[in-house]
Amino acid sequence: MPDSPFGFGFAGAPDPNDPQQMQQFMSQLQQMFSAPTSGGPVNWDLARQVAQAHLTGGGAMPGGIFGFGLPNLMGMQAPTNELPEAEKPVGDPPVTPAEKAELIEALRLADLWLEPESELPSGLTVPTAWTRGEWLAATLDVWRKLCDPVAGRIVAAMSELVPEEMRGQMGPMSAMVSSLGGALFGSQLGTALGSLAAEVLSASDIGLPLGPAGTAALVPANIKTYGDGLELPADQVRLYVALREAAHQRLFSHVPWLRGHILTAVEAYAAGIRVDREAIEDAVGKFDPTNPTGMQEIALDGIFTPDDSPQQQAALARLETMLALVEGWVSHVVDRAAGERLPDVVKLGEAFRRRRGAGGPAEQTFAALVGLELRPRKLREAATLWAALTEHRGIAGRDALWGHPDLMPDAEAFADPEAYARGQANAEVDFDQLFEELAKNDPPEEKPEAQ
Repeated sequence: MPDSPFGFGFAGAPDPNDPQQMQQFMSQLQQMFSAPTSGGPVNWDLARQVAQAHLTGGGAMPGGIFGFGLPNLMGMQAPTNELPEAEKPVGDPPVTPAEKAELIEALRLADLWLEPESELPSGLTVPTAWTRGEWLAATLDVWRKLCDPVAGRIVAAMSELVPEEMRGQMGPMSAMVSSLGGALFGSQLGTALGSLAAEVLSASDIGLPLGPAGTAALVPANIKTYGDGLELPADQVRLYVALREAAHQRLFSHVPWLRGHILTAVEAYAAGIRVDREAIEDAVGKFDPTNPTGMQEIALDGIFTPDDSPQQQAALARLETMLALVEGWVSHVVDRAAGERLPDVVKLGEAFRRRRGAGGPAEQTFAALVGLELRPRKLREAATLWAALTEHRGIAGRDALWGHPDLMPDAEAFADPEAYARGQANAEVDFDQLFEELAKNDPPEEKPEAQ
């Protein structure tokens, strides 16, 4: 059989005389080339399966589009007992009732500690604990909103590989190329999200409102691993993570514009990302449709080219500033709340700032895949800025700035936080009116019970 116009090879096909191999082969192709059920450019069903397989290994194939675990019939490889290190499932331990109760207690206690340090009310409508798989399931809808704009550009670039004079003649082939792009991106995105699920400590750990509104969730398996690496008391690590999650929830629950503002900033930046057509063509040229199990071996990182246009630079600056302001506020109020309660608060705060500033391996993988870094670059400056605002305006005056996006500090404020805070000290803001407007947009909530 001749090669396709895209450079696909046809070596390694299943034995046509083996019904089991042929049935497996056709099933794989049908799923890979089927249109995404989400209606968007990404095959999110495939992404979810790959991510879950990365965690548990269930129903998966080594190096295959479903991840890891079962014999690779499509590649005609014999079963093996050892997988490469990168393909070994990381595991998804269940949350025991005792762990869940312990973490809910930590969240409620943390929320009480935050009460005198923030004018924003509690955001703990639903305090809970998640497994890694539950984090994945609960955040997938937001990842879809974040990733579809970038994926759409990649899939469109793949479709353009078909010569224009042939597009009208190919019929279903064009749709198959688009589906291939959605499957290719979905497979690799699933691997990145599975890796993230094995690292995140809570629903809001990376500074984005990923979970359902009002749900404050901790991931005990990851908290334990993180705490073991710090060599600090487990109860202090647990409470510090709970403080950060509870602080994030106060912002995301009671600043009505914030959730949409952050997601819009991400979308605006993603809309300006340019795709390297040559890199796409090189990646697609390595795909063999008779061996779908090689899909995850195709590297999509490096397909984005820098765009130094003023519009894109402005979009990036807005996004980085907002992420830094959120994380800086959280760090500031958490350190104030924990200052006299956790003996190792300084070490915990410094460890978190390094972690958020550098990003973990999974976060770096995600950045390479979608061209978007989700870590704040000016976290220390932002925390210093919020501290200066607290000193000059008090807690109520500081938090009143969250009343409207136009009141928020801009990137220039980071250069001299003290001068900015002094200037804001004399700004005339009707705090009562601002919080009255905030309250109109918030559903009534019950305060957590006193501990």
